[in-house]
Amino acid sequence: MKTYTATPAEIDKKWILIDAEGVVLGRLASIVATRLRGKHKATFTPHMDMGDNVIVINADKVQLTGNKRSEKTYWRHTGYPGGIKSRKAGEILEGENPERVVTLAVKRMLPGNRLSRQQMTNLRVYAGADHPHEAQSPEVLDVKAMNPKNTRSA
Repeated sequence: MKTYTATPAEIDKKWILIDAEGVVLGRLASIVATRLRGKHKATFTPHMDMGDNVIVINADKVQLTGNKRSEKTYWRHTGYPGGIKSRKAGEILEGENPERVVTLAVKRMLPGNRLSRQQMTNLRVYAGADHPHEAQSPEVLDVKAMNPKNTRSA
């Protein structure tokens, strides 16, 4: 029995649409990361970009459990001495780019290598319900119906 390895000609990429409204952030990010890597496919090959193109809409309406909205801190550094900056998750979600919370959560669930950086280009996150990818006719993936724990009331 030989180990199966997919070739680039055998890769079949689909477009997936996920509505993040009312979905818990960590559960959403783990499902999206699995889809981006292609681990949901029987032909998964670890060193190939097998994943689907994922569109996440309503990223500003994602839910955080517990006190994470007011206590979870995102750190960044300006590059200058003493230039560390922090923002709370609630500030980012109510700010100018709320899709960054979902993007960072998915990015941190992927391995830190060149392949995962390439796979992150297949992720499109939008704060509102509109997206410019109707021409690709994406399949809707209902994350809320997968597990009752995927949704929480604020």
